[in-house]
Amino acid sequence: MSYVLGLKCRECGKQYEKAPIYVCEFCFGPLEIEYDYQAIGKKLTRDIISQRGHNLWRYRELLPIDKEPTVGLYSGYTPLIKAHKLADALGVKKLYIKDDSVCHPTFSFKDRVVAVALSKAREFGFDTVACASTGNLGNAVSAHAAQAQLRGFIFIPADLELGKVVGSLIYAPHLVAVEGNYDQVNRLCSEIARDYKWAFVNINLRPFYAEGSKTYGFEIAEQLGWKYPDHIVVPAASGSLITKIYKGFKEFYQLKLTDTPPKTKFYAAQGKGCSPIITAIKENKDAIRPVKPVTIAKSLAIGNPADGYYSTQVVRKTKGYGEEVTNEEIIDGIKLLAQTEGIFTETAGGVTVAVAKKLIEQGVIPPDESIVICITGNGLKTMDAVTANIGKPVEIEPNLDSFKKAMCDYL
Repeated sequence: MSYVLGLKCRECGKQYEKAPIYVCEFCFGPLEIEYDYQAIGKKLTRDIISQRGHNLWRYRELLPIDKEPTVGLYSGYTPLIKAHKLADALGVKKLYIKDDSVCHPTFSFKDRVVAVALSKAREFGFDTVACASTGNLGNAVSAHAAQAQLRGFIFIPADLELGKVVGSLIYAPHLVAVEGNYDQVNRLCSEIARDYKWAFVNINLRPFYAEGSKTYGFEIAEQLGWKYPDHIVVPAASGSLITKIYKGFKEFYQLKLTDTPPKTKFYAAQGKGCSPIITAIKENKDAIRPVKPVTIAKSLAIGNPADGYYSTQVVRKTKGYGEEVTNEEIIDGIKLLAQTEGIFTETAGGVTVAVAKKLIEQGVIPPDESIVICITGNGLKTMDAVTANIGKPVEIEPNLDSFKKAMCDYL
């Protein structure tokens, strides 16, 4: 049974039937899924959720598909780790890492959104799926398209990290490297989407695709014992993840799956050199001023973020904040997480750790309240970013004397 009533414009409220469309024909505002929460409330309980499989489909009623899911059956339900050593390093008491760099087919949170988008693409009858990507999304679409036996077209900036290029090519999609940044790639894809009847997951399927991000928030609340954290630090690329975690928290309370309303403060994290959302937050402006990205955090390098305005509204509503960090701080964040908790994150995770550190040091996040840091991708995808900053192996001859001589300062 489907609990989706249709689509609704975020701006003017105009309603539409379920279809692969993403923009309001009246005011050009973005479209969002509208649910029958009254019907969902009669079906979904904590007990029912807890009895289901450990994947994102345990929240099936709150996802926009009409039939049983067919793609991404093993995505979701990643660990929420109580990070004692990192907490000590940052001088706080209750720190958690929501680690989406593991337990996913392609080791990033994009497996969540693609599982939903491609299941929906099949329902709509598409045989070809596509996306504009900074890497992780391309990996996820490539993998899930292969599993679903759908044709895949992946469009990426030509300077993308090698690890993410290989992470798509292994699944044999049509990978197209565009000489330009992500915003130029996305603009090209919008033109292609008008001429070809393909399911572009982050264009004509965007309202359905974006709903998959809510499951990240659902899991945090469930794994905290059906409660919400006091603070959450979220990486911001398009800004969508912030808005969907916020929506997920609100939906859980609306359905009485949590006893108290969410009072979580949301913090946006971006790399210096591509921080249009942070600039708008700090200047207290609604308009997002586009920038040309220059940062090692390429998965966050979206200079004209589609959900930038809406993410700033979430930050303001929750009395949160935003911060940017340099390339050096990003690398330090990656190393700090690895050396305290044994988690190797990509550059986006280095951003959230470094931003959390900065906000704690500034006194913006207090040390005695619960904090969740969002880690959304695996470090093996962006090894080039840290290669020059982690030292080299000690070379020795194959004998004990050589070992003792080389390591004499440590023995």
